[in-house]
Amino acid sequence: MKYQLRCKKCGKVISDFATWFKQDQQCECGSGYAEVEYTDNTPFHFSDPANNSYQDYYFDLLPIVKRENIVSYGEGLIPMERWGNLEAYAKSKGIDCKVFVYRNDQNDGSGSFKDISAALAASVLKENGIKEYCLASTGNAGVAFATYCAKAGIRFTEFAPNCIDPATVAAIRKVGQPVIISKGGYGDAKAEAATYHKEKHVLISGGNTDPLRIESKRLLAYECLRQIGQLPTVYMQAVAGGTSPLAFEKGFRDLKRTGMIDANALLPRMLLVQQDECDPMVSAWEKATSAGFPAGWEKDYEAKKNIKTKIGILTTANPGNYPLVAPLVHKSNGTFIRVAEAELPQYGKEMRLSRGTLMGPASMVCYAGFFQAVDKGLINSGDTILLNTGEGSDRAQWFKDLVDEN
Repeated sequence: MKYQLRCKKCGKVISDFATWFKQDQQCECGSGYAEVEYTDNTPFHFSDPANNSYQDYYFDLLPIVKRENIVSYGEGLIPMERWGNLEAYAKSKGIDCKVFVYRNDQNDGSGSFKDISAALAASVLKENGIKEYCLASTGNAGVAFATYCAKAGIRFTEFAPNCIDPATVAAIRKVGQPVIISKGGYGDAKAEAATYHKEKHVLISGGNTDPLRIESKRLLAYECLRQIGQLPTVYMQAVAGGTSPLAFEKGFRDLKRTGMIDANALLPRMLLVQQDECDPMVSAWEKATSAGFPAGWEKDYEAKKNIKTKIGILTTANPGNYPLVAPLVHKSNGTFIRVAEAELPQYGKEMRLSRGTLMGPASMVCYAGFFQAVDKGLINSGDTILLNTGEGSDRAQWFKDLVDEN
């Protein structure tokens, strides 16, 4: 077998995804957090991709046994664009750096960075004969999984919070998949999905630590080497659950394990951004920082109440992944950044003027975070920064309208 899974809690090996699924995506110890390991540690050799499918190009580095089971819309392998307007802003503050933007709105599936996760999940589910799947999400994941599961012939049920954008619901139903809208928020939708999974015996997404999500997203680290010849010194992203930072760190470890980067290489500084209307990770980090990071600091966080954010895909009020994500940020000498949601339309206008494009509001949280990072002295001369942006603006007409008003 080209791969196996290993429980992150007890270290037990799970032979393959067929076994993982039969065990209801849990180790015998009860943990639902496992990582994929590969039997071949040969360094990967980059070449010119024959097409835009990352699954085909990186087939040897993914837990798919047969290429014929790949489900793809040509997602991944997105060009990393060097954005001179951001470099110019840093230069105006005396900082000489390189800035690359990874625009997931250019994916050919649903247009968000959930596409690569959904594509790999659909492929592995198809390979293992899974006919039905469900997930609770605030938007982008639901559209992506609905799209790729539909192509694989898998029935997918989306459980959505009551704040979900109507355009997102329409996009899911357009591909013939059902949406169940909760009367409550994201937490209620998750509970309803869990009940459905238990009562109907339908496989459910493993959440932010799902090995299928981690394995797909970790390849961004490889793409940095392929496209810009190095890992960035700074990694930036808007964060809700935090799968992508975990995945990037997994990719970093895999690159070191196979000798593709120096064994003493440092993890890129992680600057993770949240909007002020839903910022539980930032608040927890600020508390830990003020206390000097005492023992157990990563477990000290609180759910936000009375969430007012309009950015549906960044509405994780209870940051259950904080105990995993925050230590990575600390290890990398990074930090969490807060931006003002009310100011995002102004950044959108700047992006339109300087770049001739507009991304979705969650992507703009990351974009605004770069300016904050420069102003706060978190970017240094000589840095190479990667902004991992999440989605386009197609399903956020309300945000386009706000940008037009400014």
